[in-house]
Amino acid sequence: MEQRCILIADDDADIREVLRLYLENAGYRVVEAADGHEALEAVTSDNIDLCLLDIMMPRLDGYQTLKRLRQDNPMPVIIISAKGQDPEKILGLDLGADDYLVKPFNPLEAVARVRSNLRRAYEIGSGPNPQPEAQSLRVRDLELDVEGCSLTRAGQAIELTPVELRIMTLLMEHPGRVFTKQQIYEHGWREPYVAADNSVMVCMSKLRAKLAEDPGAYIATIRGLGYRLER
Repeated sequence: MEQRCILIADDDADIREVLRLYLENAGYRVVEAADGHEALEAVTSDNIDLCLLDIMMPRLDGYQTLKRLRQDNPMPVIIISAKGQDPEKILGLDLGADDYLVKPFNPLEAVARVRSNLRRAYEIGSGPNPQPEAQSLRVRDLELDVEGCSLTRAGQAIELTPVELRIMTLLMEHPGRVFTKQQIYEHGWREPYVAADNSVMVCMSKLRAKLAEDPGAYIATIRGLGYRLER
């Protein structure tokens, strides 16, 4: 298996050193950046699979770095920050982060979260769920090429992560049907559902943003129940 590359973007050299040690011991290749500009340069020049991103950095902070990353890069991003209040977490997740780790943290937990987010983002072919038999799925102006793993809206390509692809497949196979968070999580991530996990909410928000400017144009939230793809 190809060695995954992790970018650590943090202006604290001690934190970078500790994370590098633990990640390299876990078998990952590590690239370091001391600020947002260096992080963006690393993403451009190297094949980065996941970014650990600090918020308070000189020159270009983590929020601005994340905004630029999300313009054309779907790789997993885990925010690492001393700002542990809910507003900061929500802002980071809304901007496109996949996870949030509050300083000080256990380096072993950081490695576990890296491993979990990599598995969610890239391991599309594993797990017990069979692939649907249909070659393509169509709902309104959305068309999903199942074998080609690609989604288009009115002929325009929409880039999806593996988890998003599995969720859209589930929704497009059953337009109009309401799916609970647990059903969506277990189909998308292929792991047992954890009730306190906000991954479904974050993922559905990202999907909506990719599908249309209007968040409710395609995927509706059914309060107290879950989500459905509108016919």
